[in-house]
Amino acid sequence: MEALPKNITIEAEPYPYTFPLSSTALLLIDLQRDFILPSGFGDIQSGTNLTAVTAVVPNCVRILQAFRELELPIFHTREGHLPDLSDCPSSKLNRQASAPGTTHSKVIGDPGELGRLLVRGEYGHDIVDECRPKLGEVVVDKPGKGAFWNTNLLEELVGWGITHLIVGGVTIECCVTTTVREANDRGFECCIIEECAAGYNDDFKAPSLNMIHWSQGLFGFVSSLPTLLEALTPTRHSSSAPAPSLGFESPPSTPPVWDGRLTLASLRKSYKSGLSPVIVATSLYARIEEYSQTKSTFIRLVDRSALISYAESLQKLFPDLTNLPPLYGVPFTLKDSINVAGIPTTLACPPLTHIPSRSSKIYSRLISLGAIYIGKTNLDQFATGLTGCRSPHGVPASVYNPDYISGGSSSGSAVSVGAELASFSIATDTAGSGRVPAGFNGVVGWKPTKGTVSFSGVMNACESLDCLSFMVTSEGGVRDVRKLWNLVRGYDPDDPYSKAPRSLPLPIVNALAEKKWKFALPDRKAVAECSPQYRKLFYQAIGGLHEIGGEVKEGDWGLFEEAGKLLYDGALVNERLASLPGNEWVGREKDELHPVIREILQNVLKKGVSAAEAYKDIRKMTVLTRKVNTTLFNPSHPSYIDALIVPTAPFHPRISAVLKDPITINSRLGTFTHFGNVLDLCAIAVPAGHYMEDGIKMPFSITFLGRGGSDARVLEIASLFEGLVGVGARNLV
Repeated sequence: MEALPKNITIEAEPYPYTFPLSSTALLLIDLQRDFILPSGFGDIQSGTNLTAVTAVVPNCVRILQAFRELELPIFHTREGHLPDLSDCPSSKLNRQASAPGTTHSKVIGDPGELGRLLVRGEYGHDIVDECRPKLGEVVVDKPGKGAFWNTNLLEELVGWGITHLIVGGVTIECCVTTTVREANDRGFECCIIEECAAGYNDDFKAPSLNMIHWSQGLFGFVSSLPTLLEALTPTRHSSSAPAPSLGFESPPSTPPVWDGRLTLASLRKSYKSGLSPVIVATSLYARIEEYSQTKSTFIRLVDRSALISYAESLQKLFPDLTNLPPLYGVPFTLKDSINVAGIPTTLACPPLTHIPSRSSKIYSRLISLGAIYIGKTNLDQFATGLTGCRSPHGVPASVYNPDYISGGSSSGSAVSVGAELASFSIATDTAGSGRVPAGFNGVVGWKPTKGTVSFSGVMNACESLDCLSFMVTSEGGVRDVRKLWNLVRGYDPDDPYSKAPRSLPLPIVNALAEKKWKFALPDRKAVAECSPQYRKLFYQAIGGLHEIGGEVKEGDWGLFEEAGKLLYDGALVNERLASLPGNEWVGREKDELHPVIREILQNVLKKGVSAAEAYKDIRKMTVLTRKVNTTLFNPSHPSYIDALIVPTAPFHPRISAVLKDPITINSRLGTFTHFGNVLDLCAIAVPAGHYMEDGIKMPFSITFLGRGGSDARVLEIASLFEGLVGVGARNLV
């Protein structure tokens, strides 16, 4: 897709409606067989007056196609209930059927020609064939008239960064306008497309729409389909060529040559134009074989022939280039603490190596989305460390300079992405393992709020503090991170620390507000721990934040510092022992452990922390988390901030220095990361400039951290920063 204009304006009632394509989605309400086809629930309810609702279907097809061509987010809703009707209030079930002289011969749950009426899983409950959702489009099942009640719609829209909604569907007098009113209460700017919305009583349509835009737009806007499509046409097609019809185009007869780019958007565009995933897999494998650090980057690679065979099977599975899964053909790597069925998981620790019978939830989800698994990456043994120098499989170096560390524990993950051997890597982050190596290799590292992505099938380091992390190329940046996170996040009942649905705070959407945000910084004493180059680049990076709406506030750095010390100076480190077969295991397997890991574990055992001390530290962690959330991250508090901004690491050490002093240097590297999961924060490390070291360009990175659940807000701020400095900080050298 070509670069999109920032805003589009269309004529509308009560005045022109302006929407930014980057944060606009299509929301189609209840285009279900039960509401549109004969013998469905709507047919029974309306007295067979289906003319209007049937007529909106081809119009909705046109608007769907326009949004699909632009690769814009699309959300569908379906009204319906669980088979036992436990989520259906008695008033909804019986009120109309109980009316004197009622025409409602059947109620929700009764058998009908399309299956049980308005029951999830029945034929009638699904969306009509013409508007069937394509792979990657979000479907929200709702039990009420409004789409926000008791659903994950708000969470989905906020996660994708949506502020504006183009709305259509049925019925206009009921679910469409109810949803728009709900969206208005939550801060969204909505515009109903008149030709794409209808109901069962023609007399109700005009008043329903008038009430939406009455009083200068009390609830939103109303516009027409031709107006919208005309406004989108210049965006969909180059002005230098005539616009084709809205029919699907055939792929070119000669498949395109891969340009080597690994961003999600560039690969998707190429695949939709006919590029074969076999070409990508073959070319990428050659790149991996040529890379000088391959042996220390990967613990296990998928065999070349197996990789190509898988790419071929993927191509056969999805022959329709207009309906590809969202990660079709995207190559990824996994940290070797993440299970793939039938493949050894080593944790870079031979005594803990095992062959799982079931894959991790994250692997299974990525495969279902069409991604291509490349292999398992190296890591600091037992996922313990921030240096990348604690593995029996070799020491990966930074992709910028072979004398400098890659960072850890997710060392191979960062290198595989930094060297452009994969589009992204899934790693873990307990104390900074998804952020520090990202910074040292010039890529983006994202650690979402704990429990928003399933950890099932991943070997634990500190179970209550572990979370998955994502590393993407600097070119893909925040955009790729946001897409990956939204595609895989969600509650998992098999993960004891998974966040329950709607348990995290969600903000009011500020669709029309200026991009204003507040941030705090570490105190000068903490920043003074950084190398001179890092100090200079840090203050340079934050110096322009006012240009993108940033306002610096005083923050209590001591809270973060105290939380960071809890991780390794207190009792919490003992949770690492809980992931082992038993305390005696360390002594029994000591000769198989990396010397530094052996020393760390033996010191923990020697310290002999009591249960009482552990509970005290758990209480401290709880108190500190609450204090941070009720002060700095509390919108009603005078000290409120949207984000804490820190250097991702205080300096970038040489491998030789770490080998001489492995524990002290490792501890210092966690100055700005250790507190992240202790306080249940989300965090993203992004490139923020470069400096010269021995004549070689080296990367610098800063990290944005926010309250747990504020993931979308932190991603938005990081995206603004990318816009300021350029993706990958290319103009800060």
